[in-house]
Amino acid sequence: MDAAAGWTRLVDGLRAAGEALDGLTSDLDPQERADGYRALFRALSNLTGRLESDSETAELEPFNGWRDKFFMDNPDYRYWITDIRDDRAYRVVGNVGESRYQSITTYSGTGIANAVAVARIDTDGLAIDADGNFEVELPALPGAASVWVRYIHDVVNPERPGWCRIESLDAHTELPSLDPGDLNRRLSHLGAFISQIPTAFGMAVADDVQAPNAVRRWAAMTGGAAFTEPGIDYVRGAWNLAEGEALVIEGAAPSCRHWNIVLYSRFLNSLDYRHRVVCRTGATGTPTDGRYRFVLAERDPRVQGYDWLDTEGRVFGLFVMRFLQSAREPELPTVRKVAVAEL
Repeated sequence: MDAAAGWTRLVDGLRAAGEALDGLTSDLDPQERADGYRALFRALSNLTGRLESDSETAELEPFNGWRDKFFMDNPDYRYWITDIRDDRAYRVVGNVGESRYQSITTYSGTGIANAVAVARIDTDGLAIDADGNFEVELPALPGAASVWVRYIHDVVNPERPGWCRIESLDAHTELPSLDPGDLNRRLSHLGAFISQIPTAFGMAVADDVQAPNAVRRWAAMTGGAAFTEPGIDYVRGAWNLAEGEALVIEGAAPSCRHWNIVLYSRFLNSLDYRHRVVCRTGATGTPTDGRYRFVLAERDPRVQGYDWLDTEGRVFGLFVMRFLQSAREPELPTVRKVAVAEL
């Protein structure tokens, strides 16, 4: 089919997404409405950047940077992803930099709902030399569709973030060429997917809007669901604060490989980690007597024993805690809304 039909579907999908987002944000203030359109544009940037993904010539590309945040990015993680063929073997080489933990996962399936990890190697299985270099071969696997490489850091902006690349171990059978039908299909699917993003925004926070200033275990994300890292326990909650109020989150600092807390907008983007303190890790938090105490507020209350997280003055937002390879199920923290003056 001619690619013009796919282009039309893409444009129609963009229009539908804008109309849906307009309805979703109609009762929000202008700044938060604008934030919704920025989140939609970032999602578009993320997806269009992957439009020409080529399994014939695999290439690990950075994913979920600050310009293309999409569906709960993680500021202290670094991601690279690529499509692959299931009849080829590959080699991944790289340098871990300052990262605390690394994993390389091969997935079957191409969507969030049907993605399944079919092979995986992490820090414990990687042969990393004294300079941080590693090399690992990935065998051909039936159904394999993509490879994700993750580095986890103690800080949001490491001085030595590391790098990686992938190469095929099997000779190419033919040179790739432009297929009009394939481009039509990709454009059509992109348009259809983009049109549903505002609906996903709304559905994702519906429970949080109804019951803010609370916390719960986020069981749906465990076990490597939706391209997540296996072995992570997730805790999720939301705040809804008036001026002069704060949300205090307190719990036992877990025994685990890495843990963090990240603040997000209602549109599932992390807040501005480039300029504000919106993420803490087990290394950058300062637990007292084995317990962490975070205070979510517009301004730093500068109270001893509390680690501040900047809400950017947002009335509403989400927080997510991740605990990697915990010795036991992490304690569910307590949350309480207080007047900042009471701290």
